[in-house]
Amino acid sequence: MKKVLLSICFICQVIWVYGQKIQGFSPQAAQQQAQMEKTFMGLTDFGRFRIHLEAMTKEPHVVGSAANDRVRDYIAKAMTQAGWKTEIFPYDLYMPKEAGSSLVELVLPVRKPLNQQEDLLAEDPYSAHQGLGKGWNAWSGSGDVTAEVVYANYGRREDFEKLKTLGVNLKGKIVLARYGGNFRGYKAKFAEAAGAAGLIIYTDPGDAGYVKGLVYPEGIYYSESSIQRGSLLTMDFTGDPLTPFQPALPLDSKTKINRIDPAKAGFHTIPVTPIGYGAAQEILQKMAGKAVPQGWQGGLPFTYRLEGGSALKVRLQVEQKKGFVRASNVVGTLIGSEFPDEWIILGCHYDAWSFGATDPNSGTALMLSLTETLGKMAKDGIRPKRSIKVAHWDAEEHGVIGSTEWVEQMKAELGAKAVAYINLDAAVSGRDFGASSAPSLKQLIIDASKEVNYPDSAKTLYQAWTDKTKEASIGNLGGGSDHIAFYMHVGVPSMSVGASGPTLYHTNYDDLHFYQKFADPSFKMGGMMEQMVGLMSLRLANATVLPYDVKRYATDLRAHFDKAENAIRQYAAPGTFAAFKKSGEAIALLTKESELFDKKLTESLDNSTLTAPEATKMNQQLLALEKSFIDDKGMYFGAWYRSLYASSDPYSGYAAWVLPGIQYEIENKATDRLAEWDDRYASAIGSLTQKIKELANAAK
Repeated sequence: MKKVLLSICFICQVIWVYGQKIQGFSPQAAQQQAQMEKTFMGLTDFGRFRIHLEAMTKEPHVVGSAANDRVRDYIAKAMTQAGWKTEIFPYDLYMPKEAGSSLVELVLPVRKPLNQQEDLLAEDPYSAHQGLGKGWNAWSGSGDVTAEVVYANYGRREDFEKLKTLGVNLKGKIVLARYGGNFRGYKAKFAEAAGAAGLIIYTDPGDAGYVKGLVYPEGIYYSESSIQRGSLLTMDFTGDPLTPFQPALPLDSKTKINRIDPAKAGFHTIPVTPIGYGAAQEILQKMAGKAVPQGWQGGLPFTYRLEGGSALKVRLQVEQKKGFVRASNVVGTLIGSEFPDEWIILGCHYDAWSFGATDPNSGTALMLSLTETLGKMAKDGIRPKRSIKVAHWDAEEHGVIGSTEWVEQMKAELGAKAVAYINLDAAVSGRDFGASSAPSLKQLIIDASKEVNYPDSAKTLYQAWTDKTKEASIGNLGGGSDHIAFYMHVGVPSMSVGASGPTLYHTNYDDLHFYQKFADPSFKMGGMMEQMVGLMSLRLANATVLPYDVKRYATDLRAHFDKAENAIRQYAAPGTFAAFKKSGEAIALLTKESELFDKKLTESLDNSTLTAPEATKMNQQLLALEKSFIDDKGMYFGAWYRSLYASSDPYSGYAAWVLPGIQYEIENKATDRLAEWDDRYASAIGSLTQKIKELANAAK
């Protein structure tokens, strides 16, 4: 009886391995893929993640530093040893060369310097590293200002508008704003536009400090000395500020690059620096003006005031020099066995504000471990059909620069060859899985998550994910990381995936001690994420027909247009706007054609009626789908952002704007260009529909 049961179990296992249906695969290809995935999962060495993370986070490594060069060299060596073709792509970027000098002090009613660096902690040996420095914001202006203080809540556009309506004069004042609500660079931009002479940014305990729970080192929240560093760069494009639309190749490159005059680049001119809430309290508790409006009160134990008055003066001094800094991307390639000129690209930056244990190097360590596993398979003759590229970007923290320069350099090739981009910034910073994605890649994420075991449980990753969210909720891509140029400038289907959790974001405490104590004490999530990303990469690399969920375009577009139309009706004059009629008709046709294509493709794959040449041609056509949304005219808030489908929010910097052309009109409560956008979106959707129709005709 025992032998019979064993035989039955063996048969069940064979059916699972060889009989499962995988999106984009014919039955025979699915059998081969299942066996390859089984081999891959078995080769995953969960211990490698920790080894790489420890090696890369020994010291702080901001872009341009010798320490960052050492991390670069470690990455290149690890990938080369794993058997990957490894290339270095250097760029000369115009940016702050270093933190420079800064000072924040009370002048009245007493003279008192304020703390600008995290405390030393006996529990955390990394906190005493000599390479650590003060908190700072890259792209601050230089200056030495002594002035009265105004509190501006989060420093959002609406906060400065509120101050104006309240009659608060910002001219010549130092603004104090808390982190949150928008990208820190916009806090500086809005403060300068309002006439402020300087800006101090702090993390409020009501947002991320003791009000939320125990602070570090006892808990996961910001202590009074914890300081969030970060870039302030705000241009109407992403990347090196002197070379929009073109790569910032080395100054001695034979290729001529026209650079903008730095004096005309539009950098912030006022001094800006971050502090902890312990230092901010020294200012806020001495303010004596009117109480703040509802919603502006933070977590410190006193009433917040709008103004400090003439009896309270603060000195803010920042000296920050800019110049050319060499940054280098490290890109490894595992060349595909059948379609070497079709690329699946994985990416994460490696530069950090301090040690970078969660942000970004948990993602870097994951990619290196995956490189080694896939390298072992390749050495055994098990190679993906399409090429897989693993890219380690530099200078992300100063404005998502390294990846953008590579995309601008490789734009033509990416347009013809890139299948997908998978972004892994801080991808193993906790135990809560999440994802944001282009519509066409959402099903791929869901399917792969069902095949991966969640550590320390009897659940799959999918089950653990949906236990918390109730459904496999996948967001839309916004700003703030290295997918921007791929998705929003060139039109490569992109996703950002990872396991998130507690993080002392951009502080000196983002180190291995914090990671081991709070982010993932088991160090098992790195291996799990390696398996998740590896499965998605291998399915993209080996699919008979690229596993895009073509039907999802119409579904998501309809939902986003409905939302946009409802928002416009809230402010448009009665009778002036009904709907985006042309776009609605285009979506209806897209729905019909995409459903027909999906049905015919499924039948072709199930019946194995597609010939290899036919599948190859179909894949080349599929690569062009996302490009339907690329519009050479671009957005009115920045022509560099060429995707009609998605962009980062030009007012917050982080939020995802779907249908950005229309969303910009909504944000400004405008109606003048709605007809133009209806035409442009209908044209793009029509182009997508025509491509899908041609694909349906090719499917037998």
